[in-house]
Amino acid sequence: MMSWWLWFIIVPIAIFCLVVLRGAPYVPSKRKLLDRAFTKLYPLSDKDTLVDIGSGDGVVLRAAAHRGAKAIGYEINPILVVISRFISRSPLISVRLMDFWYADLPTETTVIYTFGEARDIKKMFEKARSTAIAHQKTIYFISFGFDVPGEKPHRYDGSFYLYKLKPLQRGSA
Repeated sequence: MMSWWLWFIIVPIAIFCLVVLRGAPYVPSKRKLLDRAFTKLYPLSDKDTLVDIGSGDGVVLRAAAHRGAKAIGYEINPILVVISRFISRSPLISVRLMDFWYADLPTETTVIYTFGEARDIKKMFEKARSTAIAHQKTIYFISFGFDVPGEKPHRYDGSFYLYKLKPLQRGSA
């Protein structure tokens, strides 16, 4: 029979490995880079609602809330959701144990942030564009580390790409 401490090690490792098969691996974001992105690239404010795809430990959510923005994180790793909820104690922050691909994003969404990967960045961008069209409002898409193939960024700052997604106007193709 296996000792409890061995289960304590094996279960979290198995969860992290299974999550990597479904989405990107957990890589903590650097606060200093986020500060630059949320001031120079896109000045986040209390008028914004930021959605973080794969919110991990919640550092992006906390950086957004620090600027007064409402922050909603989607994460499929239950361990990271528990950690994020424990650390991110702000009424402006909501962490959801949910697969982003199946989520209907809130109508108040103004910014979608991701530290995706080359494999999924175009698909994430298309979901963000669909959200802008469905909500009939402009949404900004911030990608850390990866540009969106075939799309021109609105702005670029070091490792961050900012895209401005406008809804299709009625009567246009």
